[in-house]
Amino acid sequence: MVLQEPAGAPSPLTAAGGVGDAAAEVQLSRLRWAVLLLFSSYSLCNAFQWIQYGSINNVFTRFYGVSAFAIDWLSMSYMLIYIPLLFPVAWLLDKRGLRLIALAGSALNAMGAWVKLGSLKPHLFPVTVLGQVICGLAQVFILGMPSRIASVWFGSQEVSTACSIAVFGNQLGIAVGFLVPPVLIPNVEDVEKLAYHISIMFFMTAGVASALFILVIIVFKEKPPNPPSRAQALIQSRPAAEYSYVQSILRLLRNANFLLLMVTYGLNVGCFYALSTLLNRMVIHHYPGEEVNAGRIGLTIILSGMAGALISGIWLDKTKTYKQTTLVVYIMSLVGMIVYTFTLSLDHLWVVFVTAGLLGFFMTGYLPLGFEFAAELTYPESEGTSSGLLNVSAQIFGIALTISQGQIMDRFGTKAGNLLLCSVLFLGTIMTAFIKADLRRQQANLENEQTKVLPEAYTNPIVLEESRL
Repeated sequence: MVLQEPAGAPSPLTAAGGVGDAAAEVQLSRLRWAVLLLFSSYSLCNAFQWIQYGSINNVFTRFYGVSAFAIDWLSMSYMLIYIPLLFPVAWLLDKRGLRLIALAGSALNAMGAWVKLGSLKPHLFPVTVLGQVICGLAQVFILGMPSRIASVWFGSQEVSTACSIAVFGNQLGIAVGFLVPPVLIPNVEDVEKLAYHISIMFFMTAGVASALFILVIIVFKEKPPNPPSRAQALIQSRPAAEYSYVQSILRLLRNANFLLLMVTYGLNVGCFYALSTLLNRMVIHHYPGEEVNAGRIGLTIILSGMAGALISGIWLDKTKTYKQTTLVVYIMSLVGMIVYTFTLSLDHLWVVFVTAGLLGFFMTGYLPLGFEFAAELTYPESEGTSSGLLNVSAQIFGIALTISQGQIMDRFGTKAGNLLLCSVLFLGTIMTAFIKADLRRQQANLENEQTKVLPEAYTNPIVLEESRL
């Protein structure tokens, strides 16, 4: 677990201003798994609150007496809020670190959950909007964290897996958001009974969110005592005066490969957001009265996607084939979307479960791939900034595609709406093929491993001879 430089006099490379000091000690902290689990848990709670309205759109439409589009906006509010607030929060992440961002995100998540408890009457829709907006603010402090936590806390051989697990929390929250609301809130006519069932869900959510906030205060630390990888050691050894947040963003926006990835990530995840928001409306249109199964189909999409994300993360840690893996997963997302589009209306619900699972395995499994590929393409820039820009792209495309698909579904049917997503994924696949695999973080780790061996070679002719060979 510990890698240390040889004791004794400084090596010629270190004396010459090399990276020996920066990479003097690399050590993995046991606390890293607790930090990761805690982050995943409050991310889960926040994601649950994102989709809890959309998964039973028809029920909340009747309870509050508003249009289906108004309920759709409760989900889209998350996307809209994220766009203007990314840069201030990313700046805070760079200047104040992980702990402050974790505290803010978990606190706002709990606050939004408690505000929603004041919206248990049909005329109090504005209160539930306020609670959802506060939860949307919390999401700004959450979405850009997975790759940053993975890099700051985990070693080079487990960083992609850690990022996948961090994304797991968000995806599992969406899965629970599809599964639990249809079960807790039956589609009954009596408004008082409906309010009672809604209150149960809101109380449970507020209790869990508050407990997680308390745990963040107690457990969540800024960073481990020692850097977990040589790439992270180099970043931590860089003088603060050398780093400029504005210059970092400008460098990212001049990185052609990252810009291509930012657009393709936005297209893919935007399709996922649109599909998740409108899933209840799609399924109910073809299978009336199947609210519970609509939620289960959403659950199937997310659970299969979590499996895809975990497999992708492990594969990346083993092979480092970021470009090839991302392209294959993108192509299969397109294939899954096409199959789902043409099987939704076959009047066989079990077929929809199968095709939705296939789609979710690749489309949802793509999320951590994008984060990790971006971290490779943009090293040594902050992972929070690169992830934030990816998420801004996803929110913009998510809003545009949700509104567009919803309007197309209302006028031309669900198949036409899903064909829009197929076209978008086809465009994203073509663009992904043009991204070059400039793996800068991997190269930094390799170069620092070499500089660790070379100083020993000065006193060990055998090692020097082997390195020449």
